[in-house]
Amino acid sequence: MQTYKISINDTKEFYKNLDCDISGATILSKKSKIHTLYIKNIHVGAANILKQDALSIGADLAVPSGVIIAKDKYVDAVLIGTTKHFETLARKELAQPFGLKNLAKALKDYVKEHDFKTKIMGVLNANEDSFYKNSRFDNSQASFLIEKMIEDGANIIDIGAVSSKPGSIAVSEDIELERIKEIVDTIYKSKYYEKVDFSIDSYSPKVIDYVLNHGFKIVNDITGLQDDEVCKITASYNATVVIMHMQNNPSNMQKEPFYENVILEIDDFFVNQINKAKDFGIKDIVLDVGIGFGKTLEHNLILLKNLEHFCHFGHELLIGASRKSMIDKIVPSLTEDRLPGTLAIHLESIRNGASIIRAHDVKEHFQAIKVFEAINSIN
Repeated sequence: MQTYKISINDTKEFYKNLDCDISGATILSKKSKIHTLYIKNIHVGAANILKQDALSIGADLAVPSGVIIAKDKYVDAVLIGTTKHFETLARKELAQPFGLKNLAKALKDYVKEHDFKTKIMGVLNANEDSFYKNSRFDNSQASFLIEKMIEDGANIIDIGAVSSKPGSIAVSEDIELERIKEIVDTIYKSKYYEKVDFSIDSYSPKVIDYVLNHGFKIVNDITGLQDDEVCKITASYNATVVIMHMQNNPSNMQKEPFYENVILEIDDFFVNQINKAKDFGIKDIVLDVGIGFGKTLEHNLILLKNLEHFCHFGHELLIGASRKSMIDKIVPSLTEDRLPGTLAIHLESIRNGASIIRAHDVKEHFQAIKVFEAINSIN
């Protein structure tokens, strides 16, 4: 007999290849993935009930000392268990008091599996003040750059005409439309929208209406649907919307950003904005935690490490950290020297649940993602 430690990604497929029967493979798959769920401000009574229920099925709940004697009325705890454990607890806690019914409903969402194909969103900027100069272009370069991005492996091309870098100032709708109109017309006349999906990086109703009427399919709104008119227009074209989180606005977002709990506050934001989008009739929603938009380096790192949390919404997750200053804060580097750091962030984001990667360097990302996927496809 010989042994060796293995890493399994597609557990269900692995157990089928091991010649387990189909029902057995499903059961074993649910026992193979471990989840750790942080529970904030749980009633001490609920903590004691959940602890006992968890232990009874082989899971566990980490709690502070003193919980058993109800030293504090509310505590923080960490639930540890497999997918199978969470599904079992989701049923058991439905009949329990102290808010455990709400927890039971949440547990189901945390273990749902989603199979979104990884997509690369290439970035092009029709303005002169974008923080990365190599992404800037005008109509004379439009066809060449779009065709190159398609050839390099882009699934989506995101075009913007207003800088959103820290300290940037917004421009009028007319100026924004003037910057992008010829480029959009070229895309429409050349029918590039038949080869790749186009996204508009804008929160201007006038601009969004124009581009959606000219072949664009995605609205990438850094304000996260604050404008009702943007909601109406997006819904009327049955377009996809990217809801991004940003604290404050580009002109002041990096002036001492603060959160009590960055994950929970962004989660609350998404709950509200998803409901708003659905109320307006928007069906296809993508979520973006907004790396670098009103966040410190620590906030960004926390979000990237715990990105899987936001999978519970059931929507695709977009990450755009391409060449951003957080890399410079870790390893001092100029914007043009941050590709290695960008790839590290984006590959880790895919591992943690992201399926859309917004990047300046499409060709390099295509290769890196294909290699990453090849490694992870081996069982």
